[in-house]
Amino acid sequence: MKKWLVIASITLLILSGSLFIPFKSALVFYDENTEDIVAYVPLKPGESFQIIFTHSIHLKDVTEKYEITKNKKIKQYEMIFSDFGIGMPYEVKEHEDIFYENGFYHVINMNNHFDSLKIRNGKTVSEHRFIWKEKKKKEKRVSFNDYFKPGAWFTVKSDKLSLLDMWKEVKIHE
Repeated sequence: MKKWLVIASITLLILSGSLFIPFKSALVFYDENTEDIVAYVPLKPGESFQIIFTHSIHLKDVTEKYEITKNKKIKQYEMIFSDFGIGMPYEVKEHEDIFYENGFYHVINMNNHFDSLKIRNGKTVSEHRFIWKEKKKKEKRVSFNDYFKPGAWFTVKSDKLSLLDMWKEVKIHE
C-alpha cells in the first residue's frame, strides 16, 4: 500500500509539473507589449503563415508571407501588393526580385528576420486575414475580427506553450 502511494504521488507530481513546461511550438499573439497570451496557432519551424490586410489608403489587399525558422525567428520571404505609395516598398534589396503578375507586384526572395512582429488589427479598415499551413495539411484562413477587436495591438512571436497555456488560451482555428 505504501509503495503504491509513493508511486501515485510521484506520478501526480510529474503530471502536474508537466502542465507548466513549455513544449508545443506555436505562433503566439501577445496583448500589446505584455506576456499576456491572447491567442495562438500551433506552428513549428519550417511552417508558414500569411497576413493579408487592406491598406488603409489604397484600400487594396497587401499580402505578407512569413515562415518560422529553426531558431524561432519569423522570416518574411514575400510581399504582394497592387499599388506603390505610403507604406509600400519603393525599392528592392540586392538579393530580392520584383515582378508584376495579374495586377500585383511580388517582391520575392526577401530575407527579413524578426524576433517578433507588432501588428494592429485594422481599426478604420478592419479586414485583416490570417492564413497558415501546417506541413502536409490544407491551407487554413480566418479573419482577425473573429478573434481580435478592431484596433487591437499585438506582439506576435514564435514560442513554446505549456499544456496549461494551450488549455486556457484561445487557439485560432478554421
